Amino acid sequence: MIIAGVDEAGRGPVLGPMVLGVAVIEKRNEEILKEIGAKDSKLIPYDKRGMLCEKIKEQLIEFKTSHVLTEELNELMKRKSLNEIEAMRIGETLNALENKPEMVFVDCPDATEKSFVRRLRKYLSFNPKIRSEHKADYKYPVVSAASIIAKVERDEAIEEMKKEFGEIGSGYSHDEVTISFLKKWIDKNKSLPRIARTEWETSRRMLGDCFQKKLGE
Repeated sequence: MIIAGVDEAGRGPVLGPMVLGVAVIEKRNEEILKEIGAKDSKLIPYDKRGMLCEKIKEQLIEFKTSHVLTEELNELMKRKSLNEIEAMRIGETLNALENKPEMVFVDCPDATEKSFVRRLRKYLSFNPKIRSEHKADYKYPVVSAASIIAKVERDEAIEEMKKEFGEIGSGYSHDEVTISFLKKWIDKNKSLPRIARTEWETSRRMLGDCFQKKLGE
């Protein structure tokens, strides 16, 4: 049986793309992924992920990624929820596979696991079984593999942005380097950088603080 795992990297950050990863493997070979170290990408140090990612790819029948760029997220989120956008892009990525899986395991972003299955089916051109579960990246090695592939590509995208914008940190709101970058940029330009997610609360708050400060002056 051919199975696929699906996970994302960069769903929550205020800067940069969301990257979706799909890993495809024969079910009988899934345990090999665990043996070589596949687990949730957040548990793997930055300097280890790249090498592990290459080992994982060698074991897969196929893999694909989809980058939802910041500009695209900003437009789509004016009319769609983030869960809907994720379902749509997962569906497009699964449809593009040459080796269609009979079973798909998805790390569920929806509060209700069945809700995300319904969302996803709207965008699929074939009819696999779907298991959408919270923390699927912990439970299923094939989802861990997708998580790692997505995370490595998200890291690479952030490194490319640093070449243009300087040090921006990880892009997450809890990162002091990221917040410092945004504050300095907004203070100087009175606008958000194009790599910022405009529909995010952090972006709106920091932009609002800037203009409140300007009015106060």
